[in-house]
Amino acid sequence: MMGFKRRLGRFFDHQCNRTMILPMDHGVSDGLVAGLDDMPGLIRQLAETRVRGVVLHKGMALELGGLLRPDQNLVVHLSAGTKHGLPSYGKTLVCSIQEALRLGADAVSVHINIGNDLEDRMLSDLGMVVDEAHQLGLPVMAMIYARGGQIINELDPHLIAHCLRLGAEVGADLVKVPFSPEQKIFSRALKSCPVPVVVAGGPKQDDFQGFLAMIRSAMDCGAAGISIGRNIFQHPRPMEALDQLWNTISGQGCNEAGTG
Repeated sequence: MMGFKRRLGRFFDHQCNRTMILPMDHGVSDGLVAGLDDMPGLIRQLAETRVRGVVLHKGMALELGGLLRPDQNLVVHLSAGTKHGLPSYGKTLVCSIQEALRLGADAVSVHINIGNDLEDRMLSDLGMVVDEAHQLGLPVMAMIYARGGQIINELDPHLIAHCLRLGAEVGADLVKVPFSPEQKIFSRALKSCPVPVVVAGGPKQDDFQGFLAMIRSAMDCGAAGISIGRNIFQHPRPMEALDQLWNTISGQGCNEAGTG
């Protein structure tokens, strides 16, 4: 088995083959973000949770990566862009795969947006990252969204299906997309995708029980897990939110505390 496949396997619970990833890369795009004021404290609390991976930019990975539990995977995010940029959906690479390895990365991630005038460059970045990361034994998570001047509805189920298929076609090992409200189309897209797909959480939701119901629907469609940020770290009780999410995605026989 190739090294990047072995590393990817460490993201998944051995009993239920599901994963729970916590992205904490929002400071680059948004600046000061509620819930991420004390990132060291938050990461220390993750030791008692079923979180399998944490996404950090290289600066935070350097300072905070050592706080992760030994079996919790560090994902170094390679893409950056701010909400103030023109256009705001533009993403560019700000970290090399070699630097991610020096920081102890277990995987790298790339964010690309399709349906805009920068799509070609972002796709080129993803293709290059996949080639180089695989040569060095690192799996790649592709975060793919339909955003930009050509997009009317970012949650169009056909666009989301295109995003997840695109990630697999370009060689990503794990694809992150929003959940489609059209479950039949989403389920069909997942069945046709040869690599695992995790669901993004999107903006903070006021109705957490309704949010859990959405996640349950995604799991029923065949999603492999979740990669959710704001709906965890902006929750009044983040560790409780993580427990509820794990119970939602894992099903029976996979809910005892521990690492799986």
